[in-house]
Amino acid sequence: MPLRSLLFAPATSSRHAQKALTGAADGVILDLEDAIAIAEKPQARLAARKALDGLAGESSSAARPRVFVRVNGLTTPFAYDDLRAIVGPGLDGVVLPKTESAAQLATVDWLLTQLERAAGLAAGAIEVMPIIETAAGVARMAEIAATVRESSRVRRLNFGAGDFSLDTNMTWVVGHEGLLWARAQLVIASRAAGLEAPLDTVYAQLHDEDGLRVEAEQARRLGFQGKACIHPRQVEIVNAVFSPSAEEVSQARAIVEAFAEAEAQGVASLRVGGQFIDYPVAARAQRTLDLAAQVEQRGQALSG
Repeated sequence: MPLRSLLFAPATSSRHAQKALTGAADGVILDLEDAIAIAEKPQARLAARKALDGLAGESSSAARPRVFVRVNGLTTPFAYDDLRAIVGPGLDGVVLPKTESAAQLATVDWLLTQLERAAGLAAGAIEVMPIIETAAGVARMAEIAATVRESSRVRRLNFGAGDFSLDTNMTWVVGHEGLLWARAQLVIASRAAGLEAPLDTVYAQLHDEDGLRVEAEQARRLGFQGKACIHPRQVEIVNAVFSPSAEEVSQARAIVEAFAEAEAQGVASLRVGGQFIDYPVAARAQRTLDLAAQVEQRGQALSG
């Protein structure tokens, strides 16, 4: 199941964490980084581990969102203690902020392997999701992509517009050409590395639902699979944008069925409702049907 929505929750707030973990988001990030004051870092680690312990027996539940913890960056004095505290049952993945090099990913991979062994987990059980959110991260994206191609831990990348804007002195507004360029580069690098489509940045204006929808729709057009969220009310909009509509599903089904019939007769190009159809178009239509089936399965799990 793709991650259409990935909801942040500060690890120190049990109320926010519980609401996120029982909501409709496909994934949840318990945050130990930007949402946590320095003095609260030790407490946040313990709170994250407590929340994960409560989920340990639910790892096979289709209704449970995938659970990640965003640790502090490797250049901080907090990252090692973060990883040591959170690795264990209930944890699906680690979000690594400000990823800037292949060496950082190699370090995290080695640490997780040791911690998994100590916790009795299978090697490679914990996913790593790097956030590309600095000029150095974007500049070294090819190097990072070459590393993740060889790592079973890294399945997708994430873009962070807030820190990227701060680092580059760009303005963080919808449609900013510099951010648009960086986001497109992330999609291309992900595809070149054989990864899943990446996840787009959060939308910081909580009360601007129209702006959120516009940016989410742009992200979908760019090739992202989903978008990070900072409030539960953003999840419904983001899930809807990254799910095929009934009209899209109907059109995709018509294309797939017509193309299959034509191909059986030795024809690989045709017109359906005035649209030219060939192998790439048919493949995209099949991808739409596959995604729709996954979304329906997720919805059934939540309602069940």
